[in-house]
Amino acid sequence: MKLKYFAWVRERIGKTEEIIEPPANVKTVEELIAWLTARGEAYAHAFEKPRVIRAAIDHAHVKQDAAIAGAREIAFFPPMTGG
Repeated sequence: MKLKYFAWVRERIGKTEEIIEPPANVKTVEELIAWLTARGEAYAHAFEKPRVIRAAIDHAHVKQDAAIAGAREIAFFPPMTGG
């Protein structure tokens, strides 16, 4: 699946997107964030406050308990405000 990173999540990880294949036991957005955090210091820094991270699966905003099975694209971004 493709992961996309936006705003300070992207800046902390140092890339805009990547293709990953998480282990079979990673089934939700929350578990994916935990798995990514364990991948290294940059990811740990980007996801140090996982509850503030927002996610979208295939362009639809989801909660962190959303299943990732079948997802083609998951995007991570910080909270946004309107203006």
